[in-house]
Amino acid sequence: MLCIGIVLKFNFFANKRGFPIFAAEKRINRRERSRSLLLLTMVQDTQIQEVETIVNGLLEGDVFLVNIRIKPTNNFKVFLDADSGLSIEKCIKINRALYKIMEEKGMYPDGDFSLEVSSPGIDEPLKLLRQYKKNIGRNVEVILNDGTKKEGKLLEVSETAITLEQLEGKGKKAVTVNTLLEFDNIKQTKVMISF
Repeated sequence: MLCIGIVLKFNFFANKRGFPIFAAEKRINRRERSRSLLLLTMVQDTQIQEVETIVNGLLEGDVFLVNIRIKPTNNFKVFLDADSGLSIEKCIKINRALYKIMEEKGMYPDGDFSLEVSSPGIDEPLKLLRQYKKNIGRNVEVILNDGTKKEGKLLEVSETAITLEQLEGKGKKAVTVNTLLEFDNIKQTKVMISF
């Protein structure tokens, strides 16, 4: 019985080939994984910068780039917005042009990538000053760095802060208050949809 316990323990700590894994090997594997993740992040950052340069060259009128994300499966998600609203036709036009340029540049020789161009969507927080300005007059939810939530109408946007119009109190005692929130204290802001 004692031998079985030792064999089971040995197998439990064995790698895929059946060789025992010692603590030193585990540390090396963790370091290698960390290096691999760092290398992957650096490669992705370079690819994102290259795609960002291409996208900025394709933008016309009041359309602007909000964000680019890439998944390890080479799936690029390009988020655009426009001061006057972003149409599906504009997204399709930019998607086709960007895809063609990425293919011509040979960024992925086997064509092993996918591309999505869209607006950020309602569930995405506002990232750029231009997005804040575009949403003046709409109701927003602001989460501050300390976790406090503020809801109200976005009245003004400056380079350093936003002003919210909030209702405090209930019924006849409700009062309209304007609250100044500095960007340094804001963790995220989302537009609230009212039905």
